[in-house]
Amino acid sequence: MNFQIGMRIPPHIGKQGIERVAHWAAEIGLDVIDVPVYNAEVKKALQDAGLQVGSIDLRNTSALLNPDELVRAEAIESIKQQMTEVAELGGKILFMVLVPQDANQSRETSFSIWKESFPEVVKQAEETGLYMALEGWPGPAPQYPALGCTPETLRAMFQHIPSEHFGLNYDPSHLVRLGIDHLRVLTEFADRIHYCHGKDTEILPEELYEYGTLPATFGAKYGFSDGSWRYTIPGHGEVEWDKVAVRLETIGYQGAVSIELEDQRFWGSLEAEQQGITKAKEHLSLYFK
Repeated sequence: MNFQIGMRIPPHIGKQGIERVAHWAAEIGLDVIDVPVYNAEVKKALQDAGLQVGSIDLRNTSALLNPDELVRAEAIESIKQQMTEVAELGGKILFMVLVPQDANQSRETSFSIWKESFPEVVKQAEETGLYMALEGWPGPAPQYPALGCTPETLRAMFQHIPSEHFGLNYDPSHLVRLGIDHLRVLTEFADRIHYCHGKDTEILPEELYEYGTLPATFGAKYGFSDGSWRYTIPGHGEVEWDKVAVRLETIGYQGAVSIELEDQRFWGSLEAEQQGITKAKEHLSLYFK
């Protein structure tokens, strides 16, 4: 199997500017870069480095879950405009999360609002030939209010909107921390996998004893952690990347596996981030190249 490997741009690497980011990514053998904004300048920088654009962040999605109809209407128009601009530049995958602006809003309430606001967004994706990839980050503690972070909510969302233009950004790190079978998700939602993140999660036994599955009362011991788990680069956690690779190939996935660097060991400086991305790429290359 031969999948493309890419990355989301970490902060210190990103400070160098898109041209230097693209040059360095190509130098270490990456194929794809995910970008927060896609415009002519970014497209040229990627093309000049021999890279492709991966996912493109879809902005203002939280407002789609706002109870205020006017706020939602403005968000829909903003998102439709973003889609038009991305499509004109040749982009295909739009990355999104669905966390309400009010962190205390329940997922049930958010879902009822989403059912009203989202069909028009999906229609625009269909008309422009774009594919939305929803990531299952559960949102901030302690409410974890995001939609689409569990099979329960994903199933309900896909039943309500069966369009193939609305699917998943598969990120096994979130599933592992939630205790959800990350391989079974690939099987159940095989036809909805539009993108894939290369990120891992380590389960911390001592901390699991201390906190259970609740967030730590007095603060987590590690960065990128709530308490009994921490996000890591691929290969430093629980994700079975060899099995993920086989299942992605079996379901006919054609996209990239894009490194999302959230690991305290490889954070805080340009050198640390570059080391983390390089190590993650080396590990993923064992299974995806």
